[in-house]
Amino acid sequence: MNETLFSQIQRLFERTYAQVGVNLEDCLIDRQRCAQLSILAGRSARELSELARTFLRRTGDRLYVGIYYSRWLIEQLERHDPRAGLSDRNIRSLIMFVEEIDHALHAALQFKNGAREIGSEDFSRNLELQAQVDTYLVLLLFVAFFRKTQRVSKTDRRWLRFHLFARNCPGAFHDANLRGRYLETTELAATYTRYLDTLNGMRRLDEIRRFRSLDYASKKAQILALPSRTLP
Repeated sequence: MNETLFSQIQRLFERTYAQVGVNLEDCLIDRQRCAQLSILAGRSARELSELARTFLRRTGDRLYVGIYYSRWLIEQLERHDPRAGLSDRNIRSLIMFVEEIDHALHAALQFKNGAREIGSEDFSRNLELQAQVDTYLVLLLFVAFFRKTQRVSKTDRRWLRFHLFARNCPGAFHDANLRGRYLETTELAATYTRYLDTLNGMRRLDEIRRFRSLDYASKKAQILALPSRTLP
């Protein structure tokens, strides 16, 4: 049986970090359920993308996860499957697809490790920063796979960084908290991934595993302390 793109990405993240213990595809929800959860999430949630979202809810010692993808986004990935090549036609859709899987996986891992304040701003910023870092690394793998040398050029990296970081418009959010969250995490992720680009494969793997284990304040402090040569 052929693996889905979703299951392949989840498996990649679990090999990199840790087993989450559930099939996250079972957490997929439809448009109606997404609308219901969006109302419960409050006014600021209305500004988030309608193409892909992850919902988290805690009840005692249980974490409930809902992952939503719009029909349009899924159709784009089916029409332009990134496993057949990455291009301007599918990179934005793949970014959104990967980020939601990453949000769900790291929320579950943090919850398993004792984190319970899933509604806190630091928790949200931690998930967003981690997702942008991980998505960049996934995009690098997709690009490298289709290069005969298995190497990613500077031009490739600039193209990836444009779509993942430069093309984001955090300033467009009306909600000050969302605006601050996405401005900060995008800047931090852009800086940290430039640092990761200077490391070889094994050092990079060790580094991202260690980085994942940090809380948001520690991640931010580490990135801000990086040498100026790694800054965007």
